[in-house]
Amino acid sequence: MLTQTTTRVLEPSDLDAALAVLDSEPVANAFVASRVQIAGLDPWRLGGEMWGWYEDGMLRSLCYAGANLVPICATPRAVRGFADRARRAGRRCSSIVGPAEATARLWRLLEPNWGPAREVRTHQPLMVTDRLPTDIAPDPYVRRVRKDEMETIMPACVAMFTEEVGVSPLAGDGGLLYQARVAELVGSGRSFARVDQYGKVVFKAEIGAATTHACQIQGVWVAPEYRGQGLAAPGMAAVLRYALADVAPVASLYVNDFNTAARRTYQRVGFQEVGAFMSVLF
Repeated sequence: MLTQTTTRVLEPSDLDAALAVLDSEPVANAFVASRVQIAGLDPWRLGGEMWGWYEDGMLRSLCYAGANLVPICATPRAVRGFADRARRAGRRCSSIVGPAEATARLWRLLEPNWGPAREVRTHQPLMVTDRLPTDIAPDPYVRRVRKDEMETIMPACVAMFTEEVGVSPLAGDGGLLYQARVAELVGSGRSFARVDQYGKVVFKAEIGAATTHACQIQGVWVAPEYRGQGLAAPGMAAVLRYALADVAPVASLYVNDFNTAARRTYQRVGFQEVGAFMSVLF
């Protein structure tokens, strides 16, 4: 019998209970839910542990502890439990990311041990839509990236990541993990781009996470020399058309609050703010 409140590492037999928690907030939890639906709760396949917080014998909150530390449906008491476990384990993640309130609470508890962070983004609007815009035609030149186009798409992905995160994804292991992730998205038909006549990517985006309930668009990028030419909104409309037709009934994304151009573009395409994320980058 479990004590009144406790945290523990979940096991494969806990899958149904974990999915029930994830499904309670399908948009906010799309990233972790998509991984759990594919890999289950085995740490080797999942790429990290899933911690569970129990109250009165019921699983109430989760925390994914892998390359990212992600609090999920985390109550204040659950956050304290997860922070205690994270402090004991030591920092293994490159970021803490999740719903802003729980993530801020988690970071306040971990900062004395894990700080300082390289960067803290306290407010990243979470935006969703379930329909195509009526006044922006999808860019007909945005298409799925083919499996034989890895050399075409990879420089754009590296440029986007470096610009967004502030460090190159090629650091450390020479980019092997990042290249594998890009190849996975290309192979599953969830990488999209517009390529100019010289074979250069001028717009790209990916559907990075996908469940039966929702998908998350990420990695939106326009080549610097093409910015200000009106490519982003039609490009997003094209990716959105693929997402809603082929992947899930709802599409989401989260964006830095200081990126006013991107927020304006997403609003034009029909995305509406429904919450906020927070990211702590190490």
